Amino acid sequence: MSTVGNPANIFWHENPVGKAEREKMLNQQGCVVWITGLSGSGKSTLACSLGRELQTRGKLSYILDGDNLRHGLNKNLGFSAESRAENIRRTGEVAKLFADAGLICIASLISPYRKDRDACRVLLPDKKFIEVFLNMPLQLCEERDPKGLYKLARAGKIKGFTGIDDPYEPPLNCEIEIQQKDGLVPAPHEMAGQVVSYMEDRGFLEA
Repeated sequence: MSTVGNPANIFWHENPVGKAEREKMLNQQGCVVWITGLSGSGKSTLACSLGRELQTRGKLSYILDGDNLRHGLNKNLGFSAESRAENIRRTGEVAKLFADAGLICIASLISPYRKDRDACRVLLPDKKFIEVFLNMPLQLCEERDPKGLYKLARAGKIKGFTGIDDPYEPPLNCEIEIQQKDGLVPAPHEMAGQVVSYMEDRGFLEA
């Protein structure tokens, strides 16, 4: 008889090497830095800059980029509300595994729905989920339009595009919010520095 989908027949197998031991070896605390915001807000740029800054400090990180994940793990998902929720659920579960391995997992996705981001948050214990909201105006993101997607959405060639005809629900209690300063977008290294400072202050960069 098949046991697929029957949790009563599935058992958790404990690993003899625990998370604390892995973190001690890496001299850092496994966590998830979840970068959310509109398309064109600079999520991938921040993720790459943050990854480079952590690397220079001898800290091990890995980036889960939303577009990259759709080339593999999530390639069978579309952009309906249901598919987007599953996209975030899968990414959250993978991010949880990276954090459990002791890595600093940087997840960079639009992740437009608040309930889906919150569901990922509860996967992580002890405040190990750091939500970074790139709060950039729609007008700025649309002017940037690095992939030409806003233009297609405005022309009606893409349906359900976040910020145009599908909502983006901003975080209510994110750990870090990054905005323009005096009408200027902070440089990538400045944004990365803000995240690193937060992590340093809370002991994430040491075991």
